[in-house]
Amino acid sequence: MKDRGIDEGQLARVQAVKAAYEQDLLRKANVVGVGIGYRQRGGRAVNELAIIVSVTHKVPRDQLAPEDIIPSELEGVPVDVQAVGELRAL
Repeated sequence: MKDRGIDEGQLARVQAVKAAYEQDLLRKANVVGVGIGYRQRGGRAVNELAIIVSVTHKVPRDQLAPEDIIPSELEGVPVDVQAVGELRAL
């Protein structure tokens, strides 16, 4: 994968939005982590910084309680939900 040349201003904005919403996101069903990374499409990373919400497994939107729905963006920053399974210490 080639160097993506991160825009420092964009990264700072994504970091600030993540910090503002991280605790709320962590309270949602199945969420095990919140980070920053590149959005994935079709299993491949694309050149778009996003807030990455790690979940144990993906659930269809219509099966989630309204308070557990993860928005597709926060303050204009994309949010990408990625299934990671159960996390445990080794």
